[in-house]
Amino acid sequence: MSVLANIIVAFSKPEDAKSIKNILMRNGFEVIAVCTSGAQVLSQMEELNCGIVVCGYRLTDMLYSELRDCMNAESAMLMIASPNKWSADAPQDVVCLPMPLKVHDLVGTLEMIVQTQARRRKKLRQQPKQRDEKQRTVIDKAKALLMERNSMTEEEAHRYIQKCSMDSGTNMYETAQMVISLM
Repeated sequence: MSVLANIIVAFSKPEDAKSIKNILMRNGFEVIAVCTSGAQVLSQMEELNCGIVVCGYRLTDMLYSELRDCMNAESAMLMIASPNKWSADAPQDVVCLPMPLKVHDLVGTLEMIVQTQARRRKKLRQQPKQRDEKQRTVIDKAKALLMERNSMTEEEAHRYIQKCSMDSGTNMYETAQMVISLM
């Protein structure tokens, strides 16, 4: 069973990156890229809306902290380095593992990060989508029409649009547009 998490492995030494990639793949993780520079990581991440970067303290062109500053907020970073490199100044949003590395620590920590990202994505999906002013205006206009022509309360009109939206597989804005065009 492979874990889908958009994992990018980045170390300045290609042999370090390949050995970490092999460890992860043997433990069921899918690694989408192996990089030696921060620029390569950022290039790979452009195509992803979230991912996990497993990296060392220093890449060929930047430090882990500079890379983290360039990554989007939805992405996570797991930095593997000697504790004296990060113990005092590691950013709060970077998970750090000490060298020498224990395989079960790496696997367990990565599983925890993957689960945290999955929970965060699920929570975001469950939040109601924010509508812009134009969409709210169209929905309010459709509700007003339903209230006027069908003697509905605002709540009944809202539920009607909501139910039609779910039944037709469209969002409320599109459904409101249809209601307006039909009336």
